[in-house]
Amino acid sequence: MAKIIPFKAVRPTRDKVGLVASRSYQSYSKAELKARLEYNPFSFLHIVNPGYKYDKNIHGKERFNLVKNRYLEFKEDAIFIQDKDPCYYIYKIVNRDGNSFSGIIAAASTEDYKNDVIKKHEDTIEYRENIFKDYLKTVGFNAEPVLLTYPDNTTIKTVISEVQKERAEYEFTTHFRDTHYLWLLKDAKLIDKIRHEFEKISTIYIADGHHRSASSCLLSEDLKSENDQHTGTEAYNYFMSYLIPESELKIHEFNRLVKDLNGLTKEAFLIQLDAIFRIEKRGEELYKPTHKHHFSMYLDGDFYSLFLRKTNHQFNTVLDALDTQILHKTVLEPILGITDVRNNTRISYSYGKNDLVTIKSKVDSGEFAVGFGLVPITVDELKAIANNHLTMPPKSTFIEPKLRSGVTIYEF
Repeated sequence: MAKIIPFKAVRPTRDKVGLVASRSYQSYSKAELKARLEYNPFSFLHIVNPGYKYDKNIHGKERFNLVKNRYLEFKEDAIFIQDKDPCYYIYKIVNRDGNSFSGIIAAASTEDYKNDVIKKHEDTIEYRENIFKDYLKTVGFNAEPVLLTYPDNTTIKTVISEVQKERAEYEFTTHFRDTHYLWLLKDAKLIDKIRHEFEKISTIYIADGHHRSASSCLLSEDLKSENDQHTGTEAYNYFMSYLIPESELKIHEFNRLVKDLNGLTKEAFLIQLDAIFRIEKRGEELYKPTHKHHFSMYLDGDFYSLFLRKTNHQFNTVLDALDTQILHKTVLEPILGITDVRNNTRISYSYGKNDLVTIKSKVDSGEFAVGFGLVPITVDELKAIANNHLTMPPKSTFIEPKLRSGVTIYEF
């Protein structure tokens, strides 16, 4: 039984939301970041990059305190307002490719996370969990929802569709040509209907935001231990989430690029691969795999198709059948000598609809020796991994939608 509740968001005024909303600040190049900060005084980037005001890189506790100060200044200047009553926030994104995503921004329970009602499919790094927990504890808010997915539900879909017939509170288009819409669901009867439908759902899955949800859970334990009057209803017992149905989740592949062949010649490398895959040389044809256990490879000016020889490969778990795991266990680790795919500097990752062109360009330039293309992981595979308490290799999925920071803010 999932506990998904409405909350009173802090959010930009309607006239400024398009100026406030930003991507995750790590996704900007230095030049982009400088331009946004220099020419847009309303960008949420000013809050999360407080050192810009002093032309200084600031880290740790000092940065956390300054983030809180910048946030309070935005509130004092009435750039942000807070809703008087708890709401569900219906959020829709239509991206430049015409893909549409509709879901609900709400507060999800940390107890559900601890009790495995909210399931994960990725490992988290403890020191990152603690750093972000300390950040949240200092600033007192979260501005990036965790992306959760739930089984398609006719009742929830109907309510969302009805609300979307009204004029949106927000409608703005980004530089990426993605259009964002937000509606406030305030009607008490509809709120109860949504809450009760989620209570009927036994399992919800984290699609993106494993560290954010883990840190929020740590925060709830910290604040609970410090509160003698703890009741379980406090805001810190929840974390902001964007919940979308499974049918609207879009999963892209993360392809692999490796800088060298681990001392092997091209011919020796291909001979070792031949024991594991049936190999076909495709020449300059941009080959993209379309079936599970099929891979593309770009090496020394040619594309190859790699078909797994299943007679020599056993699948004992759902993880064993995952393409990213197969590539790791058959090629990256035993042949190319990459055991730690998270931290090894010889491997890089890329994604995107034109990614084969990127792989070809980077290999042709000499920056990398070989590139591998994969088939995207499915929602069913993601769920099977989570249900069996397994974890995917790092960079197994690139998942859409991606929300903007600063559109809705959750205080605790």
